[in-house]
Amino acid sequence: MDEVTGAQLIAESLKTQKVEYMFGIVGVPVIEVAMAAQAAGIKYVGMRNEQAACYAASAVGYLTGRPGACLVVSGPGLIHALGGMANANMNCWPVVVIGGSSDRNQETAGAFQEFPQVEACRLYSKFSARPSSLEAIPSVVEKAVRTSMYGRPGACYVDIAGDMVNAKVDRSKVRVVSCCSTPPVSLADHGAVTEAISVLKAAKRPLVIIGKGAAYGRAETALREFVEMSGLPFLPTPMGKGVLPDDHPNCVAAARSRALLQADVVLLLGARLNWMLHFGLPPRFDPDVKIIQVDLCAEEMGNNMRPAAALLGDVNAIVTQLLECVCKDGWKYSADTEWWSTLKDKIAANAKISKTLALQSTVPMNYYTVFHHVSQLLPQDCIIVSEGANTMDIGRTMLNNYLPRHRLDAGTFGTMGVGLGFAIAAAAVERSKNDKGQRIVCVEGDSAFGFSGMEVETMCRYNLPVVIIVVNNNGIYSGVDPETWKEMAKMGDLTSIAPPVTLLPEARYDEVMTAFGGRGFLVRTVEELCSALQLSLSDWERPSLLNVLIDPSSDRKQQDFPWLTRSNL
Repeated sequence: MDEVTGAQLIAESLKTQKVEYMFGIVGVPVIEVAMAAQAAGIKYVGMRNEQAACYAASAVGYLTGRPGACLVVSGPGLIHALGGMANANMNCWPVVVIGGSSDRNQETAGAFQEFPQVEACRLYSKFSARPSSLEAIPSVVEKAVRTSMYGRPGACYVDIAGDMVNAKVDRSKVRVVSCCSTPPVSLADHGAVTEAISVLKAAKRPLVIIGKGAAYGRAETALREFVEMSGLPFLPTPMGKGVLPDDHPNCVAAARSRALLQADVVLLLGARLNWMLHFGLPPRFDPDVKIIQVDLCAEEMGNNMRPAAALLGDVNAIVTQLLECVCKDGWKYSADTEWWSTLKDKIAANAKISKTLALQSTVPMNYYTVFHHVSQLLPQDCIIVSEGANTMDIGRTMLNNYLPRHRLDAGTFGTMGVGLGFAIAAAAVERSKNDKGQRIVCVEGDSAFGFSGMEVETMCRYNLPVVIIVVNNNGIYSGVDPETWKEMAKMGDLTSIAPPVTLLPEARYDEVMTAFGGRGFLVRTVEELCSALQLSLSDWERPSLLNVLIDPSSDRKQQDFPWLTRSNL
């Protein structure tokens, strides 16, 4: 009789569903699940925190189109992963979380780490279930993987009772479940496409907004042809960067506020009119702007703004439909318009301001100086992971992306702490390629780094050559210099005196990396920055961390509007 354990069934089912990566922290009762996953050919990366593990697994889903798995223990282990599940749902990235739970015969008796896990996960996932038997495991895993990808992608949860992990069943009694198909592709209604083209043709100040949905939907080829055939200006959202190269002549990212404010027609491709796009409302948008909305989720249509045309379906397929109409009609928006002149003038003005700040030679450096010199050295095909406040916002404008799905950041949920998990996931995916793969550069604010800084041990343990750049301003938004900190300490208890935004001045994050065997650099000057970054990029054997000390009062250049649109109520 050929018997198989619950752990083996979970691992084999995941592998059948083409899940290639698992991130997690093992303990009772899931150790055997991780071992079985490795035996089945799944790559297992042991992390230092379940939240980071879930961030990593979801990033694999975004990068590959197939969910990563996150393995956690019961109770607190699962609760730690809920932040990653919520983040995946908000970002619309597929991930499958496998959680161990209490033995079934101890339920309601106060078992070790007993918690209503299936019920808790329903708020944070598309699907949450526990297999009723060992025989049901393949079917439940298949549904979880399929549901994570179909429709709007997101998180799914599979609960495994502790007594099921090592329990055995005759393999002949387990129904074979094949791999689920790739998500079905749907086209927009022909009439809606015709209406969208009509609205675009009538526009005087059109704008295409490219969201991360277009990146996830692999729409880059059709979208590039559409933009170049139509002659339309485009603006990428933060993770829409790279779907078309940031240096493309039609990119108006450097005139973002002006483009949003004055556009009379917006073609919204795989992006939502949420806080990141200021809800599509004044004062950031023209009150009479017309929105052409392209989304795969019907419930998203009309959120905050009623669209002039609603195109429901797969973003790549719909862009292809729009392209066919443009090619058929031979229509192209003229490059010789007042709108293009306005946008180009604003791009040039903003570039001049940024360049002036970037070329300042003062020590300590400012953000613009750091990012200017970093941008000169980064390879064009590197994957940039970024999080922080000013670090992420300024870095987005100065660190270009040239390829799709090559920028990962705090995303729709604005989550701090995602950076190192995302970087580990990207490095694991790149390592699986035949050559060295592409460089992973993780640009962190010092506050953001603190959320998951211990994951540098994970990078060192697996020899993942991630380059981490910590832009250290001694605080959250801003900090104080060491002398001011010492003076405050003389005044009394720092818990009553130190501003809540401050962190320890000139903290040695570089020594955290060297403690685990990676390379650490303390950077104060442009020369030190360039030297350390060049050395780090040349080292494919281990990770590096550049602790870049900047002026604690360094800030963004003057903005036309605050970054967060607030209610007037």
